[in-house]
Amino acid sequence: MDGIRFAFGTLTVLPVRVTRWDRAAARSGMVCAPLAGLVVGLAAAALGALLLLLGSGPLLAAVASTAVPAALTRGLHLDGLADVADGLGSAKPAEDALRVMKQSDIGPFGVVTLVLVLLAQIAALTRLYGDGWAYGTAAAVVAALAARVALTLACRRGVPAARPDGLGAAVAGTVPLRTALAVAAVVTAAGAGTGALFGPYGALRHALAVILALGAAQLLLRHCVKRFGGVTGDVFGALAETAATAALVVLTFG
Repeated sequence: MDGIRFAFGTLTVLPVRVTRWDRAAARSGMVCAPLAGLVVGLAAAALGALLLLLGSGPLLAAVASTAVPAALTRGLHLDGLADVADGLGSAKPAEDALRVMKQSDIGPFGVVTLVLVLLAQIAALTRLYGDGWAYGTAAAVVAALAARVALTLACRRGVPAARPDGLGAAVAGTVPLRTALAVAAVVTAAGAGTGALFGPYGALRHALAVILALGAAQLLLRHCVKRFGGVTGDVFGALAETAATAALVVLTFG
């Protein structure tokens, strides 16, 4: 339960009280991160499907399904994405780039990245909701799961923290590699199971969406570790948004 509280208390706005902040709780929390993603994804899917069934059209349903994860995370993942974009775009040494990321304002790199990512998510979901409410809702859930398991993988041992404080330092390196891979395998299987509702090809497409989303997140993680010397809370937010966007884009093909 401490791990579940940690996951929901740090990754959502749901009124869950985190009672432990030690490394053991952080490890369990990051292992349970996909559970938080499942709740966020189901909420996004439910609102999108409801609006579509009420006759709103695919575009408004897509906007709603994009807005729900932002609301349920206080926009922290989007904020992290913008900060990482500014840090990487600054082309400054690691210490200076981290200082840029910690500033409260958002620079031009962050603004452009936010706009493009949100447009990509809305465009993908519009296409999927246009195919039917079931396709859109399945995509919203799978994208949310992929986003959170990307965090589990980023917390694996061997990935350092860029700062000695903050959420990044609290969770960095807490999850054993085998455990992280096992969680990724379970989420991939869950994605395939969701896609199986649309037939064998649907199962393959949804599994590939999770795998490719995690691959995109890992590429960003590697670059951030190289540039910043490790992970931060902002990096985790950027990884989640990258994985979610990649999963949605992959699901539009075919």
